[in-house]
Amino acid sequence: MSLGDEHDGASAGGGGTGQTRTRLPDSGTGDVYGVYGGARRPARNSRSLITVVGVVVLLIAAIAFANRSGDGDGSSSDAPAGRDAAAPTAATGVKPVAGKNGTIPSGYAHDEQGAQSAAANYAVALGSDGMFNTERRHQIVQSIADASTRDKLQSGFDADYSEAFLTQIGLKADGSAPAGSTFVNRTLPAGTKVKNYAADTADVDVWCTGLFGLTGETSTKPVTSGWFTVTLKLKWNGSDWKVLETSQKTGPTPVTGDNPVSGSDEIAGAVNEYGGFTYAR
Repeated sequence: MSLGDEHDGASAGGGGTGQTRTRLPDSGTGDVYGVYGGARRPARNSRSLITVVGVVVLLIAAIAFANRSGDGDGSSSDAPAGRDAAAPTAATGVKPVAGKNGTIPSGYAHDEQGAQSAAANYAVALGSDGMFNTERRHQIVQSIADASTRDKLQSGFDADYSEAFLTQIGLKADGSAPAGSTFVNRTLPAGTKVKNYAADTADVDVWCTGLFGLTGETSTKPVTSGWFTVTLKLKWNGSDWKVLETSQKTGPTPVTGDNPVSGSDEIAGAVNEYGGFTYAR
């Protein structure tokens, strides 16, 4: 609300606008303020001016006090629940996860948004270069899998990332790249969609783009990009969302842009210099 809204006539007749008025010689019409419609407004004396200034100061003080209502004893109903509560201008207004299970965020909300955040982060972990190393793969699966399907998921992934497969794509038996090369396998979620949701289960699609290949002058598997959708079936275990099953399909794939292809060294430098993100809202 502006001050003009509280003082009717200040804006209608111009008396409260702070404009300078010039007294013209009396033409006999008595209209020395003809530009304002012919009605002469009485001049304010100093006491009236002091009163108006006082009201303005009190109004400003009241507004300042109201803006501090969330910093006091927390009596305001709009005050955050705690010091670490998410700002009301956050994307969803829900506090992001604060925990980590190894390098993977944990502690998601027990709702659809929490399931989507968990699915996005789990897709990143399952689509990382860590899956090509036995020890790191086991750590990832132990972190994100539900206890009821952990062993099944582990054996399935171990079979997928066999030594024969690693050799086929140019990696060593431990999943590392040969000398002079950098192995790139990075998954970047573009969006999430809840297919089915119940109190303790959720099926979430994660639309992703990914980078995969080997940099280096002798590489026969250059780094390429692709689009795919990862579907994760999640279960609420009482404290967090965990993975029951995973599957993947190609696309949706947009038209490839006309960006010039970067050299192998530039790609390797970008992969080593640019870290990944935590996908939690």
